[in-house]
Amino acid sequence: MAIRFRRRIKLAPGLHLNVSGSGLSLSAGPRGASMTFGGRRGTYMNAGIPGTGFSARQRVGSAAQSLSSNSSPSTSNSGTGGVSITITVEDDGTVVFRDEEGGVLDDRLTRQAKQEAKDAIQGLMQRACDEINSHTQALEQIHHATPSPDRRAAYEPQPYSEPKPARPLLRKYGMLDRMLSSRRGEVDQANAEVEAAYNASLLAWNRHRQEHEAREVARKAIIEQRVLTEVPAMEIVLEESLMDIVWPRETAVSSEIRDHGRVVMIDVDLPEIEDLPRTIAAVPARGYKLSIKELPVTRHQQLYMRHVHGIGFRIIGEIFFVLPKAEQVVLSGYTQRPDTATGDVHDQYVYSVRVNRRDFAGINFANLPAIDPVEALGRFDIRREITRGGLLKTIEPFEAPAAA
Repeated sequence: MAIRFRRRIKLAPGLHLNVSGSGLSLSAGPRGASMTFGGRRGTYMNAGIPGTGFSARQRVGSAAQSLSSNSSPSTSNSGTGGVSITITVEDDGTVVFRDEEGGVLDDRLTRQAKQEAKDAIQGLMQRACDEINSHTQALEQIHHATPSPDRRAAYEPQPYSEPKPARPLLRKYGMLDRMLSSRRGEVDQANAEVEAAYNASLLAWNRHRQEHEAREVARKAIIEQRVLTEVPAMEIVLEESLMDIVWPRETAVSSEIRDHGRVVMIDVDLPEIEDLPRTIAAVPARGYKLSIKELPVTRHQQLYMRHVHGIGFRIIGEIFFVLPKAEQVVLSGYTQRPDTATGDVHDQYVYSVRVNRRDFAGINFANLPAIDPVEALGRFDIRREITRGGLLKTIEPFEAPAAA
């Protein structure tokens, strides 16, 4: 039985700056960081804290003189004695200063913002630069979190997250309520309805909590016991494990468990080289625009090779980690390529590797950053052809071994 499962991650275009409880940070989303400057109290960075409904405020410059009275009405904020602006780093690396209405700030106010908060803006540019480059790093480092096959996945209980309903405050009799029985009856009726609603919600909460606990008991049995003997339990554990991995790019995996769990066949739909980022960023010594350059062709090909082999390396390690009975993994990666004879696009395998648990355990998992996944998979029984230009040619994948 084959299982297909996917984890999709979308990266929003554009980079925007927010402030969290730990200081300035970078996140994706429409909300920028606003900066108020020109008031008697100095320059401040203000931004909403995502998911909280609160905002943070941090001083980033020294006190400055108020803006002159001839400031543009569209950008002046007479209530605070300053101007609120939003600073964003665009995809091309340009730092853009906008007013509260989204319009580009005029040159005079832009110069004043740069003068009063130069260090803060440089820090935000560095964070934007790090964010851009982190996408490339994540592709090359996907194998860094591979668990050792000498370890075994342990059951981790998932707490029941729904908060318990709070007991409501009942109405008390007022002066008129004490004097008029009809008023007391209305209060009693309202309290009875509130109490009934609370009891119903509490009953539902307890039922859902018991259902959650029952699922946890079943999940614990699957991970600790049934995974050793039952193929359906192995399929569940493997699927959940691979879905929990944060893939830098959309990844589709098909699996088939054979020979009572001793052999695992894996097909991976690999990304195309065109899907990988081609740029790197750097903060210039002067100016307010990130230096964004294209990766050299050879570096881009190296990135692709490390990523597609890193995917295989990570999946193999995850299988041995969560399936104690697995002795061998046969993993084959394919991409979509046009047929040179017809032009039709077909799935074509580009590498296929057969790995035994004992051989995989020979890798030093305490030093994964030093490992090149291209060379690491080359230690095993592998089918692949790499051109002089560093591209993968089409191959025939391994077939499943005969059942014992």
